[in-house]
Amino acid sequence: MASPAKSAINYSTALGVIFSISLVLFIVLYAANDPSTFLNLNGFIIVCAGTIAAAFLSYPLRDIKQGIKSIKLIFLYESLNPQKEADEITAVAKMWFQRDSVAIENVIETINNPYLKTGFQLIVDKTPVDDILALLKWRIARLRAKEKAESNIFYSLASYAPAFGMLGTLVGLINMLQIIEIRDISAITSNMAVALITTFYGLLLANLIFNPIAVKLERRTEQRIMIMSMVMEGITLIADRRTPSFVRETLKSFIATHDDELKTKKYDD
Repeated sequence: MASPAKSAINYSTALGVIFSISLVLFIVLYAANDPSTFLNLNGFIIVCAGTIAAAFLSYPLRDIKQGIKSIKLIFLYESLNPQKEADEITAVAKMWFQRDSVAIENVIETINNPYLKTGFQLIVDKTPVDDILALLKWRIARLRAKEKAESNIFYSLASYAPAFGMLGTLVGLINMLQIIEIRDISAITSNMAVALITTFYGLLLANLIFNPIAVKLERRTEQRIMIMSMVMEGITLIADRRTPSFVRETLKSFIATHDDELKTKKYDD
């Protein structure tokens, strides 16, 4: 994983929350004839209870707990610094090229990045390059699988919420059809409110909460895997005893290329 980095408030998330709340308030207070129309406890329970039930049926409890813990990550900006790892790799490349294993062992003790520390230790232990590469790739795959499972939970919730919104709509319409013959306007409008408001709740939960959380978590994973891939490349170059200048320039190109790809594919946090 990437080295421990200072975390601060993620301003894009903060702005997103502000805009989301503003949108809901505008809809309820200004776009509606009666704000109380958008407050329907029965419809809210149908959507929320159904979505939560479907999540527990779909995922083991441990994954759900981990997914809940990951929510706080979207509110914090993790200031990752790939250049720091690149500088450490270049420094160790010089030591290894000079066959100074003792100096490398001293450097290992000061490194906070467990992934980078493992790679350096494998080099000092003279582990075959193929074995080093296999282990580092496995660590990347494990991180990707773990964090993908977290984002997948929220993608699932985003698909469940509108579905249960439609369920609430069907319940409201069925109830309305049962009483339409008695021409009780208040009962008809009450059931019509449930029918329509549940779809509203489902769409809001999916598109203003669950989907954004999933996208944010995926974005974080991409950045961390980029740094891990760069570290893996640097470690294998050192193990192959490539020159420090070659290692430095390779890592420099790696950082520039991946940074451009991340910026062109998605917006920065």
